[in-house]
Amino acid sequence: MARPTDPPRPGAPPPPRSPFLPPAPRPELPPAEPRLRQRAWAALTLAVLSLLAMVLIGNLQRGASVAAVSLVVAVLALYLGVSALSAAKRAGTSRPRGAVPGVVLGVIGLLVSGFALAGFLIFGTQLDQYASCMNAASTSAAQQACQNQLDKAITTRISNIGSK
Repeated sequence: MARPTDPPRPGAPPPPRSPFLPPAPRPELPPAEPRLRQRAWAALTLAVLSLLAMVLIGNLQRGASVAAVSLVVAVLALYLGVSALSAAKRAGTSRPRGAVPGVVLGVIGLLVSGFALAGFLIFGTQLDQYASCMNAASTSAAQQACQNQLDKAITTRISNIGSK
């Protein structure tokens, strides 16, 4: 009778693995090529820049332009990240560091800038009137009146879109 400490016989199947043990370690993949690592870091950098541009919109008159540029940068970041991941998979190497966060942030930047661009295009006239009103407002009561005017204009615009 064989004991658990006996070496396995040649040609015999390996003993079953206990379900209570941690899984066997996976083989270590070689690192990704330098060009793929650079592409992954470029994707991450562009995705962060896309989100940063959306956060720092301060001028509503230029908001649509900033959102459009941010959308293009997010698409470029997404392309670079996905292509770095797929090229690493084809080459049988590990994922380049920064590719997955670049893709995730690229998708977030794409969604945020896409919705912002749609909002600026749909409500552009209302936002221009609001910016002009806020530039002329010198008291908090006047600023509140501008806010109320914007709310009413957007509500009217939404009801006009819904009725068509």
